Amino acid sequence: MTTAPQAGDGSVANSITAGAFFGPVIQGRDIHVELPAESRPSLAGLPPASRVFTGRADMVGALREALRPGSPGGVHLVSAVAGMAGIGKTELVLHTAHGALADGWFPGGALFVDMFGYDPGRRLSASDALAGWLAATGIPGERIPAGEQDRSRLWRSVLDTCHAQGRRLLLIIDNASSEDQVRPLLPGSGGIPVLVTSRHTLDLDAPTYDLDVLDPESAVTLISEVVAARRGADDPRLRGDTRAGLADLAERCAGLPLALRIVAALLADRPQLEASALATRLRDGQDRLDGLTRQQVAVRAAFDLSHRNLSSDQARLFRLLPVNPGPDIATRSVAHLAGLPEPRAAALLADLHRAHLIAESAPERWVMHDLLRVYAAERGEETETDRARRRLFGFFQDTARAAVTYLDPAEPDDTRVFTGTDQALSWLDGEHANLVAVVVADHPLTRITTELGFTLGGFLEFRRHLTDWITVTAKVRGLLHQEGDRRGEGRAWNNLGVALREMRRFKEAVEAHTRAYEIFRETRDLHGQGRVWNNVGLALRQVRRFDKAITAHTTARAIYRETSDRYGESRTLNNLGLALTEVRRFEEAIAAHAEARDIAHETGYRRAEARAWNCLGWALKEVDRVDEAIAAHIQAREIFHEIGDLHGEGTALNNLGVALTAAGLPDEAIRAHVQAGDVFRATGDRHEEAGASNNLGIALAEVGRLEEAITAHERSMELYRSVGDQHGVGSALHNLGSVSSEAGRFDQAITAFGQCLEIFSRAGDRHGQAGAWAGLGDAQVRTGAIDEGRASWHRALEAFTEARDDRSAVLIRRHLDGLPPEVAEAGQDEAGDLVGTGLGEMGVVA
Repeated sequence: MTTAPQAGDGSVANSITAGAFFGPVIQGRDIHVELPAESRPSLAGLPPASRVFTGRADMVGALREALRPGSPGGVHLVSAVAGMAGIGKTELVLHTAHGALADGWFPGGALFVDMFGYDPGRRLSASDALAGWLAATGIPGERIPAGEQDRSRLWRSVLDTCHAQGRRLLLIIDNASSEDQVRPLLPGSGGIPVLVTSRHTLDLDAPTYDLDVLDPESAVTLISEVVAARRGADDPRLRGDTRAGLADLAERCAGLPLALRIVAALLADRPQLEASALATRLRDGQDRLDGLTRQQVAVRAAFDLSHRNLSSDQARLFRLLPVNPGPDIATRSVAHLAGLPEPRAAALLADLHRAHLIAESAPERWVMHDLLRVYAAERGEETETDRARRRLFGFFQDTARAAVTYLDPAEPDDTRVFTGTDQALSWLDGEHANLVAVVVADHPLTRITTELGFTLGGFLEFRRHLTDWITVTAKVRGLLHQEGDRRGEGRAWNNLGVALREMRRFKEAVEAHTRAYEIFRETRDLHGQGRVWNNVGLALRQVRRFDKAITAHTTARAIYRETSDRYGESRTLNNLGLALTEVRRFEEAIAAHAEARDIAHETGYRRAEARAWNCLGWALKEVDRVDEAIAAHIQAREIFHEIGDLHGEGTALNNLGVALTAAGLPDEAIRAHVQAGDVFRATGDRHEEAGASNNLGIALAEVGRLEEAITAHERSMELYRSVGDQHGVGSALHNLGSVSSEAGRFDQAITAFGQCLEIFSRAGDRHGQAGAWAGLGDAQVRTGAIDEGRASWHRALEAFTEARDDRSAVLIRRHLDGLPPEVAEAGQDEAGDLVGTGLGEMGVVA
């Protein structure tokens, strides 16, 4: 029954009882509805939630807090869950809703509607959804208004009445594609919470929960629990020794719950099907999506519905995005990819992001889910894809070429793509993975591959991406060999040798340089031969064949002078100085480094100038010109910092620390070595970190922090061993022996010096042997074994003399002359001075 009395203020107030009404009632402004005393069955039911649900604890907790009665933050009227197709939005809200109903939070029940927003054949209008919900609350079908606006007005009155009568409802609007599908269904006031799911981020002025893929552990758990629910927990495929196959299978599904449930069902259907076999079938491209199908459920079908919802421009960009072989892409790069103005590209990307077909991995950087990437690539047209590839790869090559000029800008970028070094490095860092992927990927643009591969070499060395450098250069070398470009192949072999040397794979490096030299000699490329000689010299120095290294650098210097390559001459002079320092020809080394510095300064090679200053400081320190050495290392550090070379700055700090220790400033030295170690850890250079730790131990010992010094040398030894540098291990052992003696741990010292002696003897390093004999003699004398100690010192004197270290030989001789056999303590100060100086480690700067 209905009544329409006239209120005192002239308004109309309608009342509906027993769940029915007459059509004319809706003409009134205010409607009052009296519902039946009991909830209808449709209000008490939800679609069932899956038995297996995992990996969403945090999201469930957030949604429950939004629904909880009396929540401190207040109940949200609307909470939206958004994410790509198959991500598990519906499962999340159903799982949450069932839990909330079980807790008694919604005595009025729950209403659920699937709007089929992405399926044109089944898409519900808001008007149709309202009709269903009104009927569910007890309104007879013949009494439901025809118009959407009238239905919405009545619906809000129904909800207000439910709330007033204590029948709190939960509304779930699933799979909506637009705000128009949702807004008419929303309550007019608070108290009735609504959960909305969509593949789009809807503009509902509501908290939005973006659902991401499952992490690897949760993905494996989901597969395992589905199989266990169907086949039992004792299924042999769930044992620990076979779970690797499940992990591989989960990886193929890229954390997408729909895909994970499909493969789990396939395993449950076929008890003889191994997870590893199914993973192999899903490994690549087309087969990957074809295999993710079971009965009427398919990942591709879910993606189809999203794709159909795109405009032509959105769909075109969606198809082109997989052309980029890297992990993500910047808005600026997308504009080049699609041949669009950047503002238009940004607008289309925002549309795809709102549709959850891409994600924003960082500001203005976009990423596609692996399976969506496969799906989009399937829909690409060959001609359109080829043109997009040329545009994008050409942009990468041109921009990279401009950027790398800032790393050593003797010939700065004249295209004005970047405003300076910081901006150029920022672009290279951001595009690093994409640039490497372009070179490594198989595609027809081999010229861009080879050019970009060579262009990237300087940057990859600069940032110490050495594994990438080897990979890129090997790919370029192979392509040039196939094309018969002998000169280019020689250049690639030479660069590969440099990268291998930086990875301390010296034998392979020399072999690569040898191959390069053969090609350059065959093609009569004199300048190429000079580069090879210089690089061979560096490799030879690393394996401590110093005389041959000097010969190689001298030959390279002559070639660079003949070809008027001032930059090559500067670098070769610097490397020659390093080799001369190793054979203790310090004055010649100083002259070489100074000349290298002056050439680099004159020609504007800032990085080469910094390296020369750094090496010059080391040579100056060796002849006790420590103040000049400190000034040189500070100058090097400032230049490295100015040009953004973090690794170079670390080498300068490390060498500065050694000079500060020599100058009697150990506290400042400690700070420098700690900073250097931080740099090398940040850049992933374990070898240089080992040197910094070794030098730190020496400085710590100078201020009596002996236990910390021992720890530093032990850490250095571990790092050197991890990179296979036996000579480095020997130097760490020498310094460990020295500080152990100072700490009174003579047995530990004797053991360390003995191991050090063994390493240097195998390497034929007479100077290293001399230091080990001297340290061993000191430890033996301190334990009272004076005869053994004197014998060790005699061996040290012999080795120092052969190594042309006159200063150390004089100290040993004075010590021997001043030590009566019966007095164990005599001459200890000089012995301590000799042994305690330690074997400092130079930061590699060449």
